[in-house]
Amino acid sequence: MDRISTQERRESAVRAAIAEFAITGYHGTSTAAIAKRVGVSQPYLFRLFPDKRAIFVVALTRSAEDTRLAFERAADGVEGGEPALQALTNAYTRLISTRPKTLLMQMQGYAVAAAAGTQGDDRIGVRAGWMRIWEAVHLPLGADADRTASFFACGMLGNTLTAIGLPPGAGK
Repeated sequence: MDRISTQERRESAVRAAIAEFAITGYHGTSTAAIAKRVGVSQPYLFRLFPDKRAIFVVALTRSAEDTRLAFERAADGVEGGEPALQALTNAYTRLISTRPKTLLMQMQGYAVAAAAGTQGDDRIGVRAGWMRIWEAVHLPLGADADRTASFFACGMLGNTLTAIGLPPGAGK
């Protein structure tokens, strides 16, 4: 019987946390639910992470990084303008259809950041992740702020439709 390394368990816990937090949010998710999804005890989960907030922050950071990387891969080698917009749009569509919990996790992060007020590490971390995603899209779109904002406005509509259980494009 093969033993799973601590790093592999930690990775499984991050994926489980994304899935749990994406659906039920920070306050609605218990560490017991995350531990159960991973197949470990709660005490073992707390050997991997110091507390629930740390699990949430790692899950949120991972979801933002996965999104940023998807956009960077999509834009790699694509000349700006319409080809870049199409490549990035296709990447967003793939994220929504294949990994909706990644995007829903980010929306949960926005809710936590909003609740943190103008002070707070949560807001700062969410903002930093957002800015990395923005740059991954903004530069391939020719550093055009209006075009980038429009791209994300459409993307947020897709996220919202996903969150309420409607297929992307249902608002058209």
